Amino acid sequence: MNSLAFQFRNITRVYPFVTPTQLPKHFHFSSLTPSKQRFYSFSVMASATKKVLVPVANGTEPLEAVITIDVLRRAGADVTVASVEKQLQVDACHGVKIVADALISDCADTVFDLISLPGGMPGAATLKDNKTLETIVKKQDSEGRLYAAICAAPAVALGSWGLLKGKKATCYPSFMEQLSSTANATESIVEKDEKVVTSRGPGTAMEYAVALVEQLFGKEKADEVSGPLVMRPNHGDEYVFKELNPVNWTFNGSPQILVPIANGTEEMEAVIIIDVLRRAKAKVVVASVEDKLEILASRKVKLVADVLLEEATTSAFDFVVLPGGLGGAQAFANSEKLVNLLKKQRESNKPYGAICASPALVLEPHGLLKGKKATAFPAMCNKLSDPSEAENRVVLDGYLITSRGPGTTMEFALAITEKLFGRKTALDLAKTMVFVRQ
Repeated sequence: MNSLAFQFRNITRVYPFVTPTQLPKHFHFSSLTPSKQRFYSFSVMASATKKVLVPVANGTEPLEAVITIDVLRRAGADVTVASVEKQLQVDACHGVKIVADALISDCADTVFDLISLPGGMPGAATLKDNKTLETIVKKQDSEGRLYAAICAAPAVALGSWGLLKGKKATCYPSFMEQLSSTANATESIVEKDEKVVTSRGPGTAMEYAVALVEQLFGKEKADEVSGPLVMRPNHGDEYVFKELNPVNWTFNGSPQILVPIANGTEEMEAVIIIDVLRRAKAKVVVASVEDKLEILASRKVKLVADVLLEEATTSAFDFVVLPGGLGGAQAFANSEKLVNLLKKQRESNKPYGAICASPALVLEPHGLLKGKKATAFPAMCNKLSDPSEAENRVVLDGYLITSRGPGTTMEFALAITEKLFGRKTALDLAKTMVFVRQ
């Protein structure tokens, strides 16, 4: 597009009554008055914002929803999380509670650049049965804009709506037969066919989300976003971790695990840890260190804890694990109750762990890494007193486990699962989540 055409296209967004013949032969932005230049510039920036809809329901797979929301917001997309239920709060799979930004009925007249459907059952079926959502997505298709789905949703929703006819698509392995009747089914991690993007399951959600960034913003932005995520290079490989001074993690019955959350917690890390450990049948308590149950995470996802930390600290836990996120880690470090609980774990030879910012901002300054090897978010490893093993994606040193960032969280959670339940259980879970090849 030449300069004049670009300028005309954008000036007509501000002044829709202008026609090409009414513009000067050599129109220049500088010819506008300062006030019109400011208005023009604001309009161009507003028009460049990509709008994304992520519908959620009771029974939505939270990991798939939250990773997509988080990664797209990192890229600068304006993401609306819309509940298809009668209320904003949805009870996603594995007891994760998410508060949406809007009801789906509020979104019927909005034009979105992308609509992305998470999976999970019965969440995907609830999305499929919602007539408002069906109308919105069919309009998206007819007007040639991007739409996407992961896990069960390609087969259950998009396929049932007839939106995959003649298109290549993939989905969760157990829904492949259903998908093959409505699409050209493939086993790709992420499948792209014109304006449709599909993916397989929880273990491919980060690759899927980055692919959506590329579709919306281009490869340069996708690379810019994916770098700090610390994603693994080869999807499907068995997870590995560095273990020093190995010890058995023992407990009676089902392990009791505490996952604190706070305003500014990294939502991907929190949700992946909770999701994976509850799949493994651990008893996970999510505790807010704030003065209310609902917290606003780092990428503005609203999560609801099970209890306040004060209530949680009356119980004993077999394992305490901290998600990252700069604001969340700072809140943890400032919580005397949480720090004392962590010190008690260490003194009692009970396991504890942290990921991303939390090893450097919580454990290190409170002496909880003393004499231990650890890792953390790459930019924060210089805060560790002993960073000699920090290049490892997951580091285990006796009763301590640490990891690097959002893209290492699945490996981190699986390593915890292995220490609690054994390698076979962890690998079976990794395969079920389509994180490790069958």
